[in-house]
Amino acid sequence: MKRIFFISILICTILLTGCSKYNEKDIVKDLSKKYKNVSSYQVEGNMNIYNGDNNYKYEVTSSYEKGKYRVSLINKSTNNEQIILRNDDGVYVLNPKLNKSFKFQSDWPNNSSQVYLIKSIIKDLNKDNKVTMQEINNGYILKCKVSYSNNKKLRNQKIYLTKKLDITKIEVFDKNSNIQIRMKYNNLDTNAAFNNKYFSVDENMKSSLDVTEKEDEETSLLDETVYPMYLPDGTYLSNEETVSKEEGERVILTFKGTSPFIIVEENAVRSKDTEVIPVYGEPTMLLDSVGAMSNNSVNFISSGVEYYIATENLSKEEILNVVESINNISSIK
Repeated sequence: MKRIFFISILICTILLTGCSKYNEKDIVKDLSKKYKNVSSYQVEGNMNIYNGDNNYKYEVTSSYEKGKYRVSLINKSTNNEQIILRNDDGVYVLNPKLNKSFKFQSDWPNNSSQVYLIKSIIKDLNKDNKVTMQEINNGYILKCKVSYSNNKKLRNQKIYLTKKLDITKIEVFDKNSNIQIRMKYNNLDTNAAFNNKYFSVDENMKSSLDVTEKEDEETSLLDETVYPMYLPDGTYLSNEETVSKEEGERVILTFKGTSPFIIVEENAVRSKDTEVIPVYGEPTMLLDSVGAMSNNSVNFISSGVEYYIATENLSKEEILNVVESINNISSIK
């Protein structure tokens, strides 16, 4: 009788232990609870974006306070800073070095996944009912789907957590499990305090006053025409036109065939007066900078050259393929 009682107790203990095991639903629930009432935070880290053999490295500072966002992205190769800003007036991408700010009619960052924004990561986890969890020595790895509205090649992400559920790293993968983005969290302050001007366009553009004359000259050079290495099947370069401008040149490449489009290239010139330029599309990471992407156009600046691509036939995926094939090295037509 005692033996039967002992076995019963043992079975109950095993069952209770199994039931109390930390699972996917529990960890997502606890993670959501941990950050639910955070009214402000600041993330400092490093982000790598992989495009074939190219690796674009950024120093990232991401800030949030009561619906306002500021994301500073400093390209480590060019030392150029771009700032994505959301405040009460709208959404902006600032380029202090060029003394230009671009204003978007956008719901950013709510309409796409973002590796450097806590609320976006929590949102992705709660949207996916098939989150998987792996327990490691120093914490956990969660895997869930992502939703990048302008880049459908990005499919899922791994979220690395400590035992205390602090985020340490995010990795984003394509459908073939190739890593496309890696964001390492060096510091996360959930009690960050910001002054009244921190999310102001004018305040964030002040650093543009520190640009030297030498840097100013460098931004106005367009040495060679840059051709895309990728073209859709049945599409070819039909015309190249160079137009002289007051400062530099503008090159217009016309592609015809089954999927026609145009590429306009010109030197990215620093504005003498601070400009606010309305743009159509969504803020999107393109090569080594943040650009504007819509259903049939894309506009971005890379290595001192401003690119504009327009089409009525290409899908977003094909537009991205064209963009990602652009190298600032002269190539064979």
